[in-house]
Amino acid sequence: MTEGNFVDYVKIYVSSGKGGKGSTHLHREKFIEKGGPDGGDGGRGGHVYLKGNKNLWTLFHLKFIKHIRAGHGGDGGGDRSTGHDGEDKYIEVPLGTVVRDQESNEILYEITEHDEVRIVAKGGKGGLGNWHFRSSTNQTPRYSQPGLPVQEVDVILELKVLADVGLVGFPNAGKSTLLSVLTSAKPKIADYPFTTLKPNLGIVAYRDFQSFVIADIPGIIEGAAEGKGLGHYFLRHIERNSTLLFLVPADADDIKKEYEILLDELRRYNPEMLDKDRLLVVSKSDMLDEELKSEMKAVLDKEIKGIPYLFISSVANQGLQELKDKLWQMLNLEDEKPTNSHGI
Repeated sequence: MTEGNFVDYVKIYVSSGKGGKGSTHLHREKFIEKGGPDGGDGGRGGHVYLKGNKNLWTLFHLKFIKHIRAGHGGDGGGDRSTGHDGEDKYIEVPLGTVVRDQESNEILYEITEHDEVRIVAKGGKGGLGNWHFRSSTNQTPRYSQPGLPVQEVDVILELKVLADVGLVGFPNAGKSTLLSVLTSAKPKIADYPFTTLKPNLGIVAYRDFQSFVIADIPGIIEGAAEGKGLGHYFLRHIERNSTLLFLVPADADDIKKEYEILLDELRRYNPEMLDKDRLLVVSKSDMLDEELKSEMKAVLDKEIKGIPYLFISSVANQGLQELKDKLWQMLNLEDEKPTNSHGI
């Protein structure tokens, strides 16, 4: 799905280069009547690689590229000359890109590190020249090998955003507003549902020059697993998050019910998501007075057990530092994980 320059799903036909033919050549030179075989080998066909690039955040640059072909290997020549190798092709992709075989839908591998290189299609090996087939009983072989053919594959490139914290909530729960306050990201914000049509990433600056990445995912509605609303299309982007932040507005009819609906949609999409750390955040709490807030806390303590919760207001800047402290604590609970810290 795309909005603007954000593309997280592309299909590409990939073809490696074929190997060059080996040469069937007999040496000829003045004063040398029978020089024997001297045919060279064919060159290797070009490979097609995927390469991780931390400076990319979308697959937009591949949106209009449907075919990628590597160069063919050159044919061998006389005097045991080897043909040139075919030109390799490198496809740069953002970190978090999953590569699938289009026919079987099997995951081939994932690109998760900068400059990580994985081969997509291997170039054909060059054929051997007739020089390799000489022997005492066959001193002038007049045959050589052809190069191996190209390798063709249709692949699906699927981006899964890499972030430490994923924001989960219904439309208009205040996810984009919270992201804009905590980070320097500038998500689109409006007072109608489904304002966010693409994932937004932001870096939260923390104490002592530490930071972590938070992702705003388009709103989920009940029945998303059946394709209602925006469906569960974007839920792939929170599969990599180590912590899920459930955002429910303070004016919701039933906070527990909304939280359980969101949790159920995640479970129906991928049960493994329930193994992630969870934090319930009640947004827009500037509308509550202290008495009402105390009553809601008593209800949450009784109805939602084992899951920490906080009251915040993005607009009034209430509870945001406490939220950052809590998220940092959850991200580094077991030990200091360098993967959860990103320099600015």
